[in-house]
This record gives sequence, structure tokens and C-alpha cells, in this order.
Amino acid sequence: MEMGTGAGSTACCGPEAIEIDDNFGSTLYAEDERDTLPAEALAASLGCGNPTAVADLHEGDRVLDLGSGGGIDVLLSARHVGPTGKAYGLDMTEEMLALVLENQQKAGATNVEFLKGTIEAIPLPANTIDVVISNCVINLSTDKPAVFAEMIRVLKPGGRIGISDVVADDTLTPDQRAERGDYVGCIAGALSLAEYRQGLEAAGFTNIELSPTHAVADGMHSAIVRATKPTASNKAEASTGSDSCCGVTACCTPAEQADGPNSTVAEAKSASGCNCG
Repeated sequence: MEMGTGAGSTACCGPEAIEIDDNFGSTLYAEDERDTLPAEALAASLGCGNPTAVADLHEGDRVLDLGSGGGIDVLLSARHVGPTGKAYGLDMTEEMLALVLENQQKAGATNVEFLKGTIEAIPLPANTIDVVISNCVINLSTDKPAVFAEMIRVLKPGGRIGISDVVADDTLTPDQRAERGDYVGCIAGALSLAEYRQGLEAAGFTNIELSPTHAVADGMHSAIVRATKPTASNKAEASTGSDSCCGVTACCTPAEQADGPNSTVAEAKSASGCNCG
């Protein structure tokens, strides 16, 4: 959770609203990680977790951090993926982009690129990213279905997400979540556990895991969110018995159309790894 998150909506709080305990910020990172990063990056970190610790990054991976803020997760990801990999950071504010470029230079990271844009319209081609991470930012978006659709679009088939975010107990109403946001900052827009799972499923993700880690308010939790974009073979298996495959309904017929509202037939087939014409 950072000022200048990269979410499409205006940030709903300032640092003062959430620096109340150890539930947010750089203290959620291991000491040896903090010691290797610029102080400015640590100071700008207001996340609710450590996505690089759960994203299962590998040498050569291409990683995208949604709402990169001060760049702490991008810089850590760059070290995990090594010189053959790449870490992208996406943010919507000029101030944060200027800050992260300074932090990149101080850290000496060469396999890093920062992009200006929103998490509802990611400025990257489909089928190009191995891992999407994010740290307490998706809860800020006012159009979470668009965020989920964009994540699965940019991921390669078999790509995965490793996200830290705020989630609500299924028993909390939207009004009750808003009440908790009054005194803990930018958590009022958090989805419930069931809503989060349903949103990821609707976008096409599989192997979905939501694991609460620590409470940030009564009935509100920081959580680790993992999921996978199906490969072409997995998608074909899942669609057996229906007229949908490769992200397209009525595939390879004159009536074919993309399953998702935000992509063309060609984009849907490319994103799913489908080789049909």
C-alpha cells in the first residue's frame, strides 16, 4: 500500500493513516533484505506483506509488480531473477517514478524497468510475463475485475501470481469494511475471501490459494494470494463438453468471439497459448 499506487483511483489515504503498527511497511521484510536496499525505498514502502517471499521467483523470470511505489519489491525481484531475468514496476504517478529511478541507480539494478500506467490497463503486451506480484495495491482499485483480467492477459500460459493484499472475512458487509477503513487507512475497498476467489476464477485463473497471514483490523487480514494462468492443454481439459476453448467461444467458426470483454479473438488465442487458426 503506497501513495502513488498505480491503481486507477486516487489514493485514499496518506502514510499517517496506516503507520500505526507493524502490520504495514518495511518491517515485514527480513532484516538482510532491508540492509541491501536504499533507505528511500524502505521509507516509501507501506505494503501489507512481502510478495517476493511467496512468489517463487526463478532465475530468468520476467516479473511485473503492480503499483510499485518506492520500488522495494521490484529491486528485490531483480535480484531473485538475475541478469537473465527482468523486473518491471508499474505506477501511475510521476513522483513515484522519479523516486524509483533514483532508487534503481543507488541499488545498481540493471535488469529493471519502470512503467507509467494503471493496474487496470497494463502497458505491456499479452503473454509476456512469468510472475505478477503486488503489495497491498489491488484492494485500492475501484475496478478489480479489470485488474484480474489484465493480470491474466499479460501472463504467459502457466504464469502465476504471488500477491500480498488485504482481504475481509466473508461475514463482513461492505459497510463494515468501510468502517474499518476509517481508522486503518486504505482497506475499505478490500474484497472478501470468497469475492477474491470468485474474481480470479471469473478471469480464468486456476490453482487459487488465499492464505491470511496477520490481522490489520477486526475481520480484515493481510493475505497471500496465489493462482496460475492455465496452459493451452489445461484450458482444453477444463472446457471439455463446452463450445469454449482457447479463451474463445465457438472457436474456429464464423460465430467465434473472445470469452473476455477486454480482448479480441486473436488476443484471446495468443494469451491462452492456443495454436488454432
